[in-house]
Amino acid sequence: MKAAVVGAGGIGGYFGGRLAAAGHDVRFLARGRHLEALRRDGLTVSGPSGGFSVAPANLRATDDPADIGPVDFVLLGVKAWQLPAAVDLLKPLTGAGTAVVTTQNGVEAPHEVAAAIGAESVLPGSAKIITYLEGPGLIRHVGGLGSLTFGEWDNRPSQRVEELRKALDEAGVTAVVPQDIWAELWAKFLFVAPFGGVGSVTDAPIGALRSRPGTRRLLADAMSEIEQVARASGIGLPGDIVASTMDFVDRQPAEGTSSLQRDIGAGKPSELEAWTGTVVRLGASTGTPVPVNTFLYEVLSLREARSEERRAEGGAA
Repeated sequence: MKAAVVGAGGIGGYFGGRLAAAGHDVRFLARGRHLEALRRDGLTVSGPSGGFSVAPANLRATDDPADIGPVDFVLLGVKAWQLPAAVDLLKPLTGAGTAVVTTQNGVEAPHEVAAAIGAESVLPGSAKIITYLEGPGLIRHVGGLGSLTFGEWDNRPSQRVEELRKALDEAGVTAVVPQDIWAELWAKFLFVAPFGGVGSVTDAPIGALRSRPGTRRLLADAMSEIEQVARASGIGLPGDIVASTMDFVDRQPAEGTSSLQRDIGAGKPSELEAWTGTVVRLGASTGTPVPVNTFLYEVLSLREARSEERRAEGGAA
């Protein structure tokens, strides 16, 4: 199997590294010091599972997708706000039968990629793992099972889905092919968007959010709004989705925070538009009221705008 990783950070580096360590032909698209380290030292992943490494001789890295050419699979590991630039890199990598696996949190990324290369070339997906780029050539696996959920756009069985599932399983990654990939994406979205939004507004970890009656209600209300938007969009979520998601919230480490909260708190670009912004946009297009998510979005988008102004001023200086 020949695969390309676009976005060789925490997500792409981990899953691509697992496939490369298992002997598959994996090409990494990277840049800057990370690219130099991959070429010089290879890839090292550390974490609770013991970690692993891929030697430079078994790892091919470049900053030009034309050097890679068409592959069987593309693992799209960038964050949602990086997606427009990443999509421009896909054309040299895609040929007849190529499948691009999306891993972004949210529900719009598969549609954005499909608009550029066609829905037949997209496998909507979702990664369940906590990883980050610790340094050039270094990936830190903090926790999570290391699972990747994906499927065909129309949920039909296919040879390429089975081929990828088998390759990931052999590489030590739990590969999940659900009956309805869209319901899976929305179920995860129903957790991450409220957790990110309420956590960012309050700057509190999940333990505090779930223990205070007021913020717990905000989480549940934001989830209920997303459930209604999903149903208005034709997505079949389980009837107990909010209750089961709140049970999941109660099982998380008390000190946990979302990537959205950490990025906004640090004044970095974030996935706000792909998370809470999507809820607001789809709520408007389906005629579904989303007052809690609208409030969260307005507060946080103002914070982001001010952070962007500060970054621009710093760059000008």
